[in-house]
Amino acid sequence: MILTTLAKTTMASPFSKLQVFLLSFLIHIYIAICAEFEVNGDNGWISPKHDDQIYNKWAASNRFKVNDTIHFTYKKDSVLVVTEEEYDKCQPSHPQFFSNNGDTVFKLDRPGLFYFISGVTGHCQKGQKMIIKVLEPASPPQQSQNMNSTYNTPETKKNGAVEVAAVTSSTIMLLLISAFC
Repeated sequence: MILTTLAKTTMASPFSKLQVFLLSFLIHIYIAICAEFEVNGDNGWISPKHDDQIYNKWAASNRFKVNDTIHFTYKKDSVLVVTEEEYDKCQPSHPQFFSNNGDTVFKLDRPGLFYFISGVTGHCQKGQKMIIKVLEPASPPQQSQNMNSTYNTPETKKNGAVEVAAVTSSTIMLLLISAFC
């Protein structure tokens, strides 16, 4: 019964298996490549009332990668990217980035630390500042030196482990979805 229903919906679908697979694959790749983070969730980029570490706590609870974006929403404020010294003193002299349009998207284009502060007088001192650490990109896997050249098969290591290719659960799900479409 379920297979008959699935077959009817599959045959009635205007999309081919290849189209569905490619769409699923592209969505998977996009999600794996980058993400956009809303600074402080629905509250946005505001001067803290009670917790002067709210933004650093938020940043510490996330994992940022190169090419992720940070989305700041605010009213009558600004976002500056500054040096560590300017961050510590809350005194921007030559910001690396400045925006005051109320809807700022900043791309994290390198690994390392980014220092954000508000440009409104007094806001940084009240805690409207944040440090974001962007992780180093994962290095590509090294070609295994443990391949047995005679048979071109993985070599068993001393502890009995065998090197095998890893397949993620999301790859398996994509294959299953494409098989039924």
